[in-house]
Amino acid sequence: MRYFTTALVATLCLPLSGCGYNTIQTQDEEVKAAWSEVINMYQRRAELIPNLVATVKGFAAQEQAVLIGVTEARARATAVQVTPEMLDDPAAVAKFQSAQGELSQALSRLLVVVENYPELKSDQNFLNLQAQLEGTENRIAVARNRYIESVKTYNSTIRRFPVNLTAMIFNYDVKQNFTVENEAEISRPPTVEFDTAPAKPAEVPAPAPST
Repeated sequence: MRYFTTALVATLCLPLSGCGYNTIQTQDEEVKAAWSEVINMYQRRAELIPNLVATVKGFAAQEQAVLIGVTEARARATAVQVTPEMLDDPAAVAKFQSAQGELSQALSRLLVVVENYPELKSDQNFLNLQAQLEGTENRIAVARNRYIESVKTYNSTIRRFPVNLTAMIFNYDVKQNFTVENEAEISRPPTVEFDTAPAKPAEVPAPAPST
């Protein structure tokens, strides 16, 4: 009986390399690594926000609604955790996308407000944060695109015959990718480039001629 069991296992394992098992393993790890990089970049952005809010508050404390909006959006975004093991859960990924999208919108509103404060736009601390935020947004876009491509490759692999049979036997499901409409929206990071030229003084109207 033991010999029969060993022979059966050996027979089942022989065709694994030809049925895509090793390919699934490799691509699954690539997806996880790509997702981890996405998380790292979003976390980097989250870490910049408290200093950004504090700097803006120093020049525009009256913009409480916008500042609170960014702070609350950051809290919601950092509260949503999606591990690589959760990538086949559409609801979890959608919730993560939504939270990060809300934070991006809140940052956009904050950066629009900044346009009304020339002294803030020329503050060195703000300029440094601006450069870091811009660089981070670019890294987020790169990491996100890598993840999108790795998921497309993985999902295509496990749907293709005969690899789909191997995936079914070992319970490998398709992974959730960014939705098409959200993909278009999140590809536009908040604008962080400002015109630092001093504002032009308001023109004083010429006095009316005396009569």
